Amino acid sequence: MKIPDNWSQTPDGKKLRRTIAFRDFRGAFAFMSRVAGIAEELNHHPDWSNSYNRVDIELTSHDEGGLTERDIELAEAINRVLSDMRAELQPSKAAP
Repeated sequence: MKIPDNWSQTPDGKKLRRTIAFRDFRGAFAFMSRVAGIAEELNHHPDWSNSYNRVDIELTSHDEGGLTERDIELAEAINRVLSDMRAELQPSKAAP
């Protein structure tokens, strides 16, 4: 299983993890709203938290006890959202 760009695997290998910094809270919330719609479509939901302009995300398939292709698919979809939202990211944290 190939780990998507800008994601890391937790030491136990059961989760993907990524932290994203936005210019402000509005950008972070807009991102979470867009990802929420995708997560609903995929019926696969992130474990995440938000503090002002930062969003911390972990992806795992709880029902399978670890990483599956569903996590990879959602991570890739999140990367596409971030690519569309480049202007909202902090310059030093811009997605490729």
